[in-house]
Amino acid sequence: MAFVVTENCIKCKFTDCVDVCPVDCFHVGPNFLVIDPDECIDCTLCEPECPANAIFAEDELPEGQEQFAELNAELSKIWPTITEVQDPTPDADEWNGKEGKLALLER
Repeated sequence: MAFVVTENCIKCKFTDCVDVCPVDCFHVGPNFLVIDPDECIDCTLCEPECPANAIFAEDELPEGQEQFAELNAELSKIWPTITEVQDPTPDADEWNGKEGKLALLER
């Protein structure tokens, strides 16, 4: 079982979670982070660090967020690994908590 980054990360891209990951399983895209399920060791350290509350255990994904497990697996294979905290998107606070952001995901 792995942890999954879900929709609320889109257009926020807070990276607090990256700093605590002991296995560097986060990957970064233009406006979203993902977790490589093959690298995640289920340590649970990232989940409480996410200011957007966008990280969940795969078996505890909120209703309507199930497709993000597959999306994390897909994008983690093509996006580069991120191991250091970076600035969030400039308007992250404005996007935090908004629904329906999947169409805004930049690949």
